[in-house]
Amino acid sequence: MAAPSMKERQACWGARDEYWKCLDENTEDVSKCQKLRSSFESSCPQQWIKYFDKRRDYLKFKEKFEAGEFQPSKTSAES
Repeated sequence: MAAPSMKERQACWGARDEYWKCLDENTEDVSKCQKLRSSFESSCPQQWIKYFDKRRDYLKFKEKFEAGEFQPSKTSAES
């Protein structure tokens, strides 16, 4: 697989940003952002999509944790 060109990278990042913005505006309702998700998936290499999905999950967790909103699961608290 050849490395994406600058234009391809910019298209991927733009599609990712639009998708993430939609998720933020629709309180993580994936069904309302399906069209943007498809655009994101068609604009980015599969490995990047996987990375960006994990990155978003981590950033959301970190945001909740720093705001004091994170509650460990019952099984984690009992360990």
